[in-house]
Amino acid sequence: MKLASYLKIAFRVLMRRKFFTLISLFGIAFTMVVLITGVALFENSYSPHRPESRSDRFLTIWRARMTSSEHPGREWSSNPGYKFLDRFARDLPGAENFTIHSEPEQIAVFKDGRKIPMMFKRTDGAFWEVMDFDFLEGGPYSQADEANRNFVAVINEATRDLYFGGQPALGETIEIDGQRFRVAGVVRNVAEYRVFPYADAWAPISTQKTDLYRDRLMGSYYGTVLAESRAAIPGIKQAFKARFKDVPSPRPDRYDIFLSFTDTYLEAWAREFSSWNNWEEDAGVTRMILIAAGLVLLFMLLPAVNLINLNVSRIMERASEIGVRKAFGATSRALTWQFLTENLALTLLGGLAGLVGAWLVLTWINVSGFIPYARLHVNFTVFAAALALSTLFGVLSGVYPAWRMSKTHPATALKGGAR
Repeated sequence: MKLASYLKIAFRVLMRRKFFTLISLFGIAFTMVVLITGVALFENSYSPHRPESRSDRFLTIWRARMTSSEHPGREWSSNPGYKFLDRFARDLPGAENFTIHSEPEQIAVFKDGRKIPMMFKRTDGAFWEVMDFDFLEGGPYSQADEANRNFVAVINEATRDLYFGGQPALGETIEIDGQRFRVAGVVRNVAEYRVFPYADAWAPISTQKTDLYRDRLMGSYYGTVLAESRAAIPGIKQAFKARFKDVPSPRPDRYDIFLSFTDTYLEAWAREFSSWNNWEEDAGVTRMILIAAGLVLLFMLLPAVNLINLNVSRIMERASEIGVRKAFGATSRALTWQFLTENLALTLLGGLAGLVGAWLVLTWINVSGFIPYARLHVNFTVFAAALALSTLFGVLSGVYPAWRMSKTHPATALKGGAR
């Protein structure tokens, strides 16, 4: 009964100063929306999901750099080339599998006079063994298809719907980049934030128009190593690093130092996040986590500060009310619990509004095409953690002023406040 009474009083108090209540609700809800949306993007980009359900065992080779020992400012940075990956990243001890795949290239295909934009990616046959795409029709091309330069391709469902009008595409022919491919399979769309498998169509590397890619140490390729286990990852890293001394320089007169890394996805994120640290041995994961945690905590102070200001203002305004209630026998404990209930009610209302807001934002991202093929969802674990933290701030911001005012002598409170 006491809780019901506290909630009833809390509702009346919150409605008494609607403007300040709305400001606090907005601060809490906005904080929740930003946190949940940001974490949803990170979680869907980094954590194991199809077609990268084994990404906790992935090591990616996605950057390479050549420098000069005599001229430190002279450098050549890019993705690694096919020759480097093929020669120095294969058969690493502890690796279960290895694939080479290109950056997706933006091109256009034409169908009945219609221009259809497309992201096109070339891969080896092992790509489909390392990744686990969800096939809607047919299956992947094989390593034999890549070795024999067979003109076969895999397309996603969006390309099937645009190019073939939603009809079955298996065995049909599609013209991509001036070349004709037989459709071997159709896969479910992969969101753009899954950087390494993302594309609209995939074809064997060997079907390129020239073989120049085979002789390049620097280029536009990624390498993905599937480790036998997570315990094998450190050994793979060391084995890869040991091979650098054998990398020949394409320009010995200009470059004599080669550098690349086998990074976990978290390390790859950290290098991208801290670009100033891109070429150090330490990818900067700890620094990224600490900075991210610090920003989150700093951001969470917004609703806390709003709540503190609102609580102080409200409690000071209600000094006379507190004095009357104490004169009629209300205990300090009862008054403290009442103020805390009001604070928690405000926090929970803001959290609920934030959950709805985050769901609306993520739904908009999914349907708007802002991020191609996005399938974001509310992470309830993160929502619960953020709400718990906001509630903690709400409790802490309300405990001291509520406790102090509840201890005020009735005569002093009736005069307008504590001394």
